[in-house]
Amino acid sequence: MFVTRLRLENWMNFRSVDVPLRPVTYLLGPNASGKSNFLDVFRFLRDISKPGAGKSGGGGIQNAIESRHGVPKIRCLHARRQTDVVIEVELADDHANPQTKWSYTLGFRVGDQNNGVSITKEVVQNLLTRENLLSRPLPEDVADARLLTQTHLEQMRSNAGFREIADCFSSVMYLHLVPQLLKHGDSIGGRQLEGDPFGQGFLDLVARTNKRQRESRLARISEGLAIAGTRLVDLEFAEDEKTPHLRARYEHHRPQGAWQLEDQFSDGTLRLIAMLWALQSDDPILLLEEPELSLHSEIVREIPALVDRAQRESMNHTQVIISTHSEALLSNPGIDPSGVLVIEPGDDGSSIRHLYEHEKNGIDAGLAVSEVVLPSVTPKSVGTLSQLTLFK
Repeated sequence: MFVTRLRLENWMNFRSVDVPLRPVTYLLGPNASGKSNFLDVFRFLRDISKPGAGKSGGGGIQNAIESRHGVPKIRCLHARRQTDVVIEVELADDHANPQTKWSYTLGFRVGDQNNGVSITKEVVQNLLTRENLLSRPLPEDVADARLLTQTHLEQMRSNAGFREIADCFSSVMYLHLVPQLLKHGDSIGGRQLEGDPFGQGFLDLVARTNKRQRESRLARISEGLAIAGTRLVDLEFAEDEKTPHLRARYEHHRPQGAWQLEDQFSDGTLRLIAMLWALQSDDPILLLEEPELSLHSEIVREIPALVDRAQRESMNHTQVIISTHSEALLSNPGIDPSGVLVIEPGDDGSSIRHLYEHEKNGIDAGLAVSEVVLPSVTPKSVGTLSQLTLFK
């Protein structure tokens, strides 16, 4: 499945958003405009839908709200009188059959003192058959308000008719690997965040993958790293006293001294390994936030081609949503302009737009997305930053 349309009301930066999504979507915008918050919608739906609802299991809307510090932190500051947060998602079965089939809508607001959130709307529709599978609040919800502290999305008994939506949301993958957490996780310590967004458990993820699939993925990653000029010729999985590791052999004048473990890899190599692994995943939706970090600009330039190739070769055709403001990445001529969304902050919250007609015409004439779009999302005051006096 993949998301064909997303509508938001009062979600963080956004008073109102209604945008179609493509199999590969590029999200552009200046700092603090809402790129991360847009991606967080999908993580929020994942957190609601994953198995084990309740405090012990970590799933469900109550915990999803608590992990974001309550509804007031989620609700758009520009909302003023409108109190509900609304998320509406439309989905198709697959890329080969992009006709929208499902619509899922969730509305919620602050609950009473004992209940952190109250569901105001939950609707599921099969748009092909025009069948309403769910429309809350139901009579039993009105009779017992505590039922409105849980979504049907998170309840196995209640989502049987639309479980494929729950399965899609619960499998959303977000990986924004922080190399230091992977290299020095044992020394740093600390709690691993739900969903492991920063890659602390990346090696455990590799270890849990069945051997045949793991070796196949690592072989393709090794080939990609060699093409990227890392001088790495072998990448393999290893365990040391039941601790998972990646080890790599580099071109070296002493063959026996050329092996290194992941804590000796460069930050860019680790982030590239994680991205190439994620692109081979079976997850229906992959969120890539600023994948250009720590990578050489010539490698960054090829990320769109890597994504397109991974989609062509994968049987599952993972939907990829990329947030970026990298000039190198957006200079790739293979980017489909219909998949570019631009976030524009304003006095009444951020809005999202498609490319203007003159921008499309520029791309059709041979210009890159970086040339026609980036100038419009560059902060107007950035040229005066050098005038900032740090020392007096």
